[in-house]
Amino acid sequence: MLDVLKPHSPNLPEFATKLGSVPGVAGVNVTLIEIDKETETLKVTIDGELDYATIRSMIEEWGGVIHSIDEAVAGSATVEEPPSVERRFKLRTHEGKA
Repeated sequence: MLDVLKPHSPNLPEFATKLGSVPGVAGVNVTLIEIDKETETLKVTIDGELDYATIRSMIEEWGGVIHSIDEAVAGSATVEEPPSVERRFKLRTHEGKA
């Protein structure tokens, strides 16, 4: 999962379509997190046989920048992420009110 900052152009559907056409990319999910006068912050999830350097280069070619890699998954098994401390606290607090 990538945290990406990009200008308004290309728009979200175009950006997702462009990422989806990068060699090795099987699927893309792009979510708008924040928007301001000149830029958009996106959460980008990409699946496939990925080449990070190529993906980064393409995003930069379109005027964007990758701020961070917020999640990475590897291997043949699915690893379930345990709930965060914040999530466990919210669940515990909510259960106590019920």
